[in-house]
Amino acid sequence: MQHAPIEREIHIEADPETVFDVVSRPEHVAQWWSDEARFEVVAGTEGTLTWVDAEAGRRDVVHLTVVAAQRPHLFAFRWAYPTGETPRVGNSMLVEFRIEAEGTGTRLRMTESGLQEVGWDDEAKARFTESHGAGWDRHLPDLRAHAEAVAEQREPVGRAARGPRR
Repeated sequence: MQHAPIEREIHIEADPETVFDVVSRPEHVAQWWSDEARFEVVAGTEGTLTWVDAEAGRRDVVHLTVVAAQRPHLFAFRWAYPTGETPRVGNSMLVEFRIEAEGTGTRLRMTESGLQEVGWDDEAKARFTESHGAGWDRHLPDLRAHAEAVAEQREPVGRAARGPRR
């Protein structure tokens, strides 16, 4: 059975630099995705994302390794790899955020790939695809809303520096 990458695209009314910050800086990631985020925006660094379920008294900590941080066009990391192993093709998923200017805003392309190469059975791969596909569908609108709010907060500063719009 083939397991295609999870791919999503959204348009965001914010400039590429703002979108890059929102997908790559921990203080922003913790606003639209995880409850906590700790990592550096530097290729090769390791970090964590944490989700907290207060009702169940559970904290799910997921390790990640940043593989690309090319401002403002690409932020990528590997995750879902076995504890104690170095992430690589065959033992982890690769999440890529590709960012490009589009009209008055930005086109964000998110791809989560690597499922074909991991040694999981078809049932586990199908569960992962269903769970993560639904997760991205839930979180990407939050990313858009957060990025647009950040852009609106920054707008008066930039506008004041440039003068009135014509």
